[in-house]
Amino acid sequence: MRRHVGSASRVAALALAAVLSATAFAGQTPGTSVSTGSHSAKPADRAPDLYPQVGRGTHILDHAALLGDVPEPAWYDANIPFVDLPDRQIQDTYYYRWRTFREALKYTGPKDGWIVSEFLGPVGYSAPKGGIVAAAGHHLYEGRWLRDHRYLDDYVDYWLRGSGSGPKPATEELNKNTTDWSHQYSFWAADAVAARAAVDGRSSFATARLPELIQQWQGWSPQLDRSLGLYWQTPVWDAMEFTAGSYQSDDPYHGGDGFRPTLNAYQYGDARAIAKLLRIKGDGGAAAKFDSAAESLKASQERWLWDDSGKFYKHVMRDGNPDRTRIDDREEIGFVPWYFHMAPAENSAAWAQLTDPQGFAAPFGPTTTERRSPWFMKDALAGCCRWNGPSWPYATSQTLTALANLLNDYPSQPYVDRDDYLTVLRSYARTQRKDGVPYVAEAHHPDENRWLYDSKGHSEDYNHSTFNDNVLSGLLGIRPQMGDSVRIAPLVPEDWDHFAAENVPYHGRNLSVVWDRDGSHYRHGAGLRVWLDGKLVRSQAGLSPVQVKVTTRAPAYLPTLVDDFANVSGTGVPTARASYSYSADPPTKAIDGQDFQLDVPSTRWTSYGSPNTSDWLEVDLGAQRRISDLRVTFYDDGGGVKVPTTFDLEYQTADGQWRTIPGQHRTPAKPAAGQVNRVLIEPALTIDRVRILPRRADGGAVGITSFSSWRKP
Repeated sequence: MRRHVGSASRVAALALAAVLSATAFAGQTPGTSVSTGSHSAKPADRAPDLYPQVGRGTHILDHAALLGDVPEPAWYDANIPFVDLPDRQIQDTYYYRWRTFREALKYTGPKDGWIVSEFLGPVGYSAPKGGIVAAAGHHLYEGRWLRDHRYLDDYVDYWLRGSGSGPKPATEELNKNTTDWSHQYSFWAADAVAARAAVDGRSSFATARLPELIQQWQGWSPQLDRSLGLYWQTPVWDAMEFTAGSYQSDDPYHGGDGFRPTLNAYQYGDARAIAKLLRIKGDGGAAAKFDSAAESLKASQERWLWDDSGKFYKHVMRDGNPDRTRIDDREEIGFVPWYFHMAPAENSAAWAQLTDPQGFAAPFGPTTTERRSPWFMKDALAGCCRWNGPSWPYATSQTLTALANLLNDYPSQPYVDRDDYLTVLRSYARTQRKDGVPYVAEAHHPDENRWLYDSKGHSEDYNHSTFNDNVLSGLLGIRPQMGDSVRIAPLVPEDWDHFAAENVPYHGRNLSVVWDRDGSHYRHGAGLRVWLDGKLVRSQAGLSPVQVKVTTRAPAYLPTLVDDFANVSGTGVPTARASYSYSADPPTKAIDGQDFQLDVPSTRWTSYGSPNTSDWLEVDLGAQRRISDLRVTFYDDGGGVKVPTTFDLEYQTADGQWRTIPGQHRTPAKPAAGQVNRVLIEPALTIDRVRILPRRADGGAVGITSFSSWRKP
């Protein structure tokens, strides 16, 4: 991913339709409610839940043991599918990647609600409020397995209807070829939206956005060469800098314009997805037109990008290449057509390169360019960001999805099998390590156990790929369907005696898939067993693929709320100030819409180094707001900054006096680390300034990673 600083993002001036209301999560965490006011009513008893209700399901796995010491375990327990695997490295990476995804959730304010960030800190070339469209397709594939659909509802609309769809400068730094943020980088929007609907069963959400999805698809038409029937793209705007193709131009960074098996496959996948959604809506005529467009694109790609002698899809330079000759080099992007079922079965020989020592095979691979290429690893050690050999999780996850499609949905072929899938997935998990613990940055050395592109305060927990989707839909074989069914087709090796995926949110139901060869591991029966909402619906002795009927149910109602404290930009109102702040931990970080417990980068205010016996953090709303649901997450580094012993909440009166907020009902009763500390206020107050006064009995420093105030819009 590009890392230079571009010009400041502009707030969107054009929206395609009304933005959905922003969302948040109201409700009660486990614990005791305590009233600090005179009201006997306990609003916590009638408040909606803080997290989605899991509902009926199985109780086979020990969720607490699997999560370990992750902050806010209740969020994970309510949202993620739990897995148990014989391969500890893959399993540990799975739970780590849910933590990184949770960190990437950013609340941007009432207009756009939640987005999924790529970097945890801000970058100069992002869309308004921090979105970067380059990995948005990955974000939707990964996040589709969460029980709480509100995060991705907002995120989809951010790119299709909100600030992410608005105008951007057509500059060299921000992509001179496009004029809106959702086309800054290549993006398989419709495919990802439909793929999400195949998991949550909410096809109506997807079909309601067909006008925007069609407009997004048509937005690439300026880059369509009608004489070839193919789209061209600059590699850097595929989110891939310094490629084998761009090195063969005058500008290795921003050059190499060409016809590539990336954007063309994305457009094919989007056309197929749009056609599918149109048929669900009953518009077969329009669907046929998009299917026809997809077929034409496929034929053009076969004619121009498929190298029959080299058995691979290759980049074709746009300029200075009148004969449309393909470059000699194989790049990992040549596997992308299988991601969208675009490649015909007769091209499966391309996959021989995945395991070829002179192709893409590597202990920390796959490589992004084949080793035979003279451009392999050129300048790769000189600095970010080279896509000519280094192992990029972005590309690895695409390749794994494509490989799962080949193994599941294509005729049998002699080039790769399920063991190769596990080999690449294990390599991918092994790559995601630093100092012996799970870690993901930007790109890794393909042959050495070290990250190449890993800038402190920038690259940590980089959210630019999938992993958990590859485990669930690939390794464990939970193959989502648009209709009332699911296909179970595990790619696990023959010698695995057990695995489990428990309470997977699927079509409004809880799906559990358990393999226990002889029944001795989980003690819930031998063989492959499938449960829906805790009821056994399928059992068989072996791991042969099976189609299971799943009647779709509407998910439980999740209320819409907005956070009045959130200020992502740090400008305007609300504002935050404190009696004392450590230089690296300003008060604005407590209301920046993010909440995670990392040391670097950080999203916290602390009073570390304060000469005061206690300190306060104040939020000025700039106008009167109704306060009824305050939430605070405390920071504890195990050293100089710890959770307070107690805290007070105050509001400022019209005459400038600070008074204790009456009618507080706290959950938990005392400040706690690793969870949301919630204060419901009855009756609600209408005020413009609030402050929190956390205190430690020993007078030490305190910290806050998130301070928020939620209400109905």
